[in-house]
Amino acid sequence: MSMRQQTTPHILMVRPANFAFNEETAASNAFQSRDGKMSATEMRERAMQEFDGFVTRLRDAGVDVMVAEDSATPVKPDAVFPNNWVSFHQEGIVVTYPMFAPTRRLERSDAIIDDVLSKGFHSDRRLHFEESEQSEHFLEGTGSIIFDHQHQLAYACLSPRTDAALLEELCQAIGYQKVVFHSVDGNGQDIYHTNVMMALGETFVVICLDTVRDPSERKMLEEKFRETGKEIVNISLEQMNSFAGNMLQVRNVEGQTILVMSSQAYRALKPAQIQQLQGHTQLLHAPIDTIETYGGGSARCMMAEVFLPKD
Repeated sequence: MSMRQQTTPHILMVRPANFAFNEETAASNAFQSRDGKMSATEMRERAMQEFDGFVTRLRDAGVDVMVAEDSATPVKPDAVFPNNWVSFHQEGIVVTYPMFAPTRRLERSDAIIDDVLSKGFHSDRRLHFEESEQSEHFLEGTGSIIFDHQHQLAYACLSPRTDAALLEELCQAIGYQKVVFHSVDGNGQDIYHTNVMMALGETFVVICLDTVRDPSERKMLEEKFRETGKEIVNISLEQMNSFAGNMLQVRNVEGQTILVMSSQAYRALKPAQIQQLQGHTQLLHAPIDTIETYGGGSARCMMAEVFLPKD
């Protein structure tokens, strides 16, 4: 087994200054809801409370969480989801990504990257993909891509926000191989981000196989998981809609692995699935209902892993 790590104790999170429902992302994100029951102020305050509670749970479990404060201006309704605009790699590479929604392009922040680097991490290479926004090609970080770092694979379901050519370009730059497939929800709409239907741990994969309708693609995925030693925990469409695919396995400073998810996702799991997952890792969940309902993202989207080498 290579020495490459699939999990890290170092997590970047961005505390949202202006969390809100984003009209620009709603058309392609079926997970967002605009039920209108909550005022903008209440939504913003609740999102901050949920964020702070989530950070506390992670830190209490021994995870090293670096919190960056979102700047009040310009207003960035989705700033709480930094995993879409940046990724930090074991080879000392920092990648910034092209974003579908113009409001989300404002989230890319050299100040936040510099803040991470000031904590003793080392990077000698920066890959910029954001210029492809001009030609309407998008690749939204670890929303679009699920990395198997141990086997240098990049899983991605193609959608308006996940471009195959860009994925290929990234894979060539970082020495990974792409694993591309198609994934649709119960209404036949493209699933906009791979990380809502799939989460990859060191020895398991949580995936909604029902969304992969092409039998040859499904078989190819099942074979890849078998070859790379991942036990499949198959979730239903209904469980996926409760964000049970949007999980992230991290480590704590003692080296124990923890699978992080929202309380909604945890409640959606069946006892047998919980038992199956606990055979691989500890579980941790936190309530982030406001962020899930109006932001259309969950626990995994809120955490950007920092794999950079320490100086």
